[in-house]
Amino acid sequence: MLAEEVATALSMPLLQWHIKSTTKAQQGLYEYDAVSRLRDSQLGDERVRHIENYIIKGVLWQAFTADAPVVLLIDEIDKADIEFPNDLLRELDRMEFYVYETRELIKAKHRPLVIITSNNEKELPDAFLRRCFFHYIRFPDATTMQQIVDVHFPGIKKNLLSAAMNAFFQIRDLPGLKKKPSTSELLDWLKLLLAEDIPPEALHSKDEKMIIPPLHGALLKNEQDVHLFERLLFMARNNR
Repeated sequence: MLAEEVATALSMPLLQWHIKSTTKAQQGLYEYDAVSRLRDSQLGDERVRHIENYIIKGVLWQAFTADAPVVLLIDEIDKADIEFPNDLLRELDRMEFYVYETRELIKAKHRPLVIITSNNEKELPDAFLRRCFFHYIRFPDATTMQQIVDVHFPGIKKNLLSAAMNAFFQIRDLPGLKKKPSTSELLDWLKLLLAEDIPPEALHSKDEKMIIPPLHGALLKNEQDVHLFERLLFMARNNR
């Protein structure tokens, strides 16, 4: 979302590299498809004479060789192996890399604006962080969250949204939750509330105290948090 906004504001194309646990740094540069070349050689395909036909350009290659500056998003870098960031240090630092199969040096025509996101699931290497400008995105407050919801559910009834937002932030404020519900959980929950036509009254008690909300499995995603939530509500009722 942030990268898209930056690209739009700067009128620059956006290239995205979504990282998974199996992603290797080399894939962002290029990959040599040796299997396809072997198969084509067995079939007598003339393409095998030129190895560049089997070089698959990665997103960094595309960013480096673009005719105009681009915004490059490397999304959720902490999902990959711990060595992944270090494996990109030289290429991102020098804005170039060498293709050994074709013996060519790929240098950036224009330095891309690189945006790297992390959910802090792993600590990133110090050498990598030294080359980054760090920006922490705080969790949206109630006003910002309502603006986000309005984009996804422009026709939602105000009394339902108010009750849902109140319940959502009450749950987020509970101490000891292993995984606090995030923006995506709220949006999924609202979608379910609308689909099931849940009334606002079902989201809170008559005295406005917190209750176990309907379809709470969209907000609390592990057994420990559900038990904690139920226990805190039970204790609160007994202390009245």
